[in-house]
Amino acid sequence: MTTTRLHDPAESLSVTFERTAAELRDHSVTVRGLMGLIGEQGLLIVCVLLSIPFLLPVAIPGTSTVFGLLIGLIGAGVTANRLPWLPARLLDHPLQARHVTPVLTQGAAWARRFERFLRPRWLLLTHGPTVNRVNGLMLIAAAASLLAPLPMVPFSNSLPALGIALLALGMVERDGALVLLGHLASLAGAAYVGGLLWAAWRAGNGLAAILG
Repeated sequence: MTTTRLHDPAESLSVTFERTAAELRDHSVTVRGLMGLIGEQGLLIVCVLLSIPFLLPVAIPGTSTVFGLLIGLIGAGVTANRLPWLPARLLDHPLQARHVTPVLTQGAAWARRFERFLRPRWLLLTHGPTVNRVNGLMLIAAAASLLAPLPMVPFSNSLPALGIALLALGMVERDGALVLLGHLASLAGAAYVGGLLWAAWRAGNGLAAILG
């Protein structure tokens, strides 16, 4: 299950997700095994996959921290223009197939709706070491927003996750328009999450002053 496939540039995102869902036969799969099934289209497609539970009405319980850390580490690799170091503890984190399969299935349906609009364009935003650093840093910022301790707050996860999905898919498809939208969504998510954290801090200080 963990054998890595060769990169297949002809395989669309929806087909990748459908194939991976069809091959999830075990009761559980590790993050490492899931990455092996997805193949060397690989780490950026993994970022798209990890963002899906925060965008669609499906969930993989207890994975917000794991997924956020993995996305941040992949972003660090993009920033440094090298394969990222990924800790074994995260890679060997078990995921229940009954939770992962609906994510892949819904993700495939979501991808089919828009992938016909994807094409190489605005290549200035998708290629080169400087651009990679900027895009990687934005992935890290979006992952940090995803990790913010704001459970059950509307859009606190979905905005950063949308930025991650758009950035990663834009880089894979060399679609600069999608990358730009990813930057805008990530900045909006960071501003929203930052505002919520600031408001929570101010409320905490006000309560402390009243109680003090």
